[in-house]
Amino acid sequence: MTRRGATLLVGAVLLTIFGLTIATLPVPYVILGPGPTVNTVGALHGKRVITVTGRPVSTSAGHLNLTTVSVEDRIDLISGLRAWLDRRYAVVPREEIFPPGKTEKQVDKENVADFKTSQDSAEVAALAELHALQVRVAEVVAGAAAGGKLAAGDVITGVNGAPIMTAAELTTRIRARHPGDSIAVRYVRKGQPATVTIRAGAAKDDAKKAALGIKITQEPTPPLHIAFDIKDIGGPSAGLMFSLGIIDLLTPADLTGGKFIAGTGTIDDLGKVGPIGGIHQKLVAARAAGAAVFLTPAGNCAEARLLIPAGLRLVKVTSLHEALGSLAVIRSGQGSLPSCDS
Repeated sequence: MTRRGATLLVGAVLLTIFGLTIATLPVPYVILGPGPTVNTVGALHGKRVITVTGRPVSTSAGHLNLTTVSVEDRIDLISGLRAWLDRRYAVVPREEIFPPGKTEKQVDKENVADFKTSQDSAEVAALAELHALQVRVAEVVAGAAAGGKLAAGDVITGVNGAPIMTAAELTTRIRARHPGDSIAVRYVRKGQPATVTIRAGAAKDDAKKAALGIKITQEPTPPLHIAFDIKDIGGPSAGLMFSLGIIDLLTPADLTGGKFIAGTGTIDDLGKVGPIGGIHQKLVAARAAGAAVFLTPAGNCAEARLLIPAGLRLVKVTSLHEALGSLAVIRSGQGSLPSCDS
């Protein structure tokens, strides 16, 4: 071999080694992929995902699956490029998942807390939809506007003619008024309904907003207990599917009609459904699991339309009540469904 040939060979080898070294160096990105899906009206690892005690429950022939996103951290350039070329995955800056200044442990802890909050809100929204929740006065603050008019143990059923089912509803309606306004409160005391007019005081945290000066609790009626047995999932995006799962268990009708339905979306105590992250990966996961219908938060519709797996129908959802209406249409096969195209 000539000296020039040897030089070129050595150069090529060194270039290859350099390229391989660069390709295997870690890059500041993570890969988001389709994650596990879980049937909220079924079992996972031999245990019911949602358990209700204190009331009879029904069974479902179909699925109401929550969907998740997998996160692959500490990737190299080759892995990132491979995922970037595959439409099932997304490659995003690592700081979007693990914000600067927070450790992975802190982020995981926040996700676990969000998951627990989503379960609590799902329970409240579901029971309110079933008219199985009540708001009770726990304490009347000394010297407050409600003093001498409401008492601990009273169940508040309405404010200014509007029915009250949750603590959030009561708080929202009271704080929408101003100090000095007259507020008609409907309540039940020892089984007897009554109405009292209270001149509102000022809220401690905002002097421009009204307050009654009571501490309240909300409780299922009749009494029951709901537990969730699901691990290794975090974040708030399973709220909608948890609410639907609870309602399916507590009502005789099979909400699914025997069909495989998946979905996602945050939920608050009032039943409002909010957008989530990783919608593309959740659509892929749902279809791969066998879903034919996907309940899609309205705020995710524009993004979801860009990648709809074949055989999966997107149904737009803005609230728990609307989702239940859509399930009724799916079961009966009659009527129109809210679409992400509208």
